[in-house]
Amino acid sequence: MKQFLRRELTIYAESHADRINGVMHILGNPIIFIGVVLPLCLVPVTVFGIQTSLAPLLAIPALLMWITWDFALGLGIAVAAVPLLWIAATIAEKTPVGWVWIIAVALFVLGWVLQIVGHQVFEGAQPTALNNPVQSLIAPMYMVAKLYTSLGFRADLAAILRRSTGSAACTGPLQRPPNSVKAGADVSRPQ
Repeated sequence: MKQFLRRELTIYAESHADRINGVMHILGNPIIFIGVVLPLCLVPVTVFGIQTSLAPLLAIPALLMWITWDFALGLGIAVAAVPLLWIAATIAEKTPVGWVWIIAVALFVLGWVLQIVGHQVFEGAQPTALNNPVQSLIAPMYMVAKLYTSLGFRADLAAILRRSTGSAACTGPLQRPPNSVKAGADVSRPQ
């Protein structure tokens, strides 16, 4: 795994130690994704004779980036993206255009509210993405890494997640030790 990804996963893990905040992110991240791709589903595109929308075409570069950073994590994100893109396409197909935009904005706001409340109330700090926007790209990788390690895969990731939180073990995707990050601490850069 590249040093960059190791560092960013460590930073992300340190600022997401609270279980409830973790649940809020597990809900909030996919909601934000659907809110972002939903309007893109309104733009029809034909590629090599196949009718699709702009949403999957614009998701492909991000998916390729994640696969390049770590093949297994990127593949997990790609698998998760398929049903989310399908949900967005179904909403766009069956809903009037004005309502698609309303739903997209509502989902985007709801997803961010979940994340901000999770950080402010349960972590006692602001989201790391405010100081380090790359952390928004690390969020899906972290969620898949937690899933893999909870299933007993990727010991290298388990070691990063344990070391970053000072935990002896992470036995499940939502089981985390108490927050090791001080409130107000800038975790966007390694010390």
